[in-house]
Amino acid sequence: MATVSVYNMDGQTVGTMDLSEAVFNAPVKENLVHQAVVQYLANKRQGTQKAKTRAEVSGGGIKPWRQKGTGHARQGSIRAPQWRHGGVVFAPTPRDYSFKMNKKEKKAALRSALTAKLLSEDLIVVDRIAFDDVKTKNMVRVMKNLGAEKAYVVLAGSDRNVFLSTRNLQDVKLSSAGTLNVYDIMKFKKLVLTQDAVKTIEEVFA
Repeated sequence: MATVSVYNMDGQTVGTMDLSEAVFNAPVKENLVHQAVVQYLANKRQGTQKAKTRAEVSGGGIKPWRQKGTGHARQGSIRAPQWRHGGVVFAPTPRDYSFKMNKKEKKAALRSALTAKLLSEDLIVVDRIAFDDVKTKNMVRVMKNLGAEKAYVVLAGSDRNVFLSTRNLQDVKLSSAGTLNVYDIMKFKKLVLTQDAVKTIEEVFA
């Protein structure tokens, strides 16, 4: 069982915590981590691109001039792709890029990502993160104390003051344990978890 130090918001060590072997010492399956990241990005795509084909652009359907005798190349329609304002060849149409991963694969990918962060010593456990008022400098100070200026911070639940103090920080993202995802774990250098968040994650993904 892995044991990690627990820090307070001042960056001081206040104790230790045992992490679940099933969640934080799982086999690192890179193929599932990659698939989870691709799925996350694919599911975010809107897929609303659209261009008109020759069947959809406005314009007459008649032949612009006779086939022979004009000196011009033969043409069948002014809506053809080679004409100005003509249709687009193989025009893109709205589509859904999303795809699914089964639950076992998702859990295995998340366990792999968490284990990778622990092995690379980029996992930081904090006893709590809470503020009495809304100030961005509060979160900046905490991240500086923890040595995690670029971090993915996960709380057990939602905290309005912490959320509002974090939203203006470009290199820090805040979420709850219920919305934990592989993409953000791998994107940010450091992963900061509160003790309650660790317990919630272990209960859900063990």
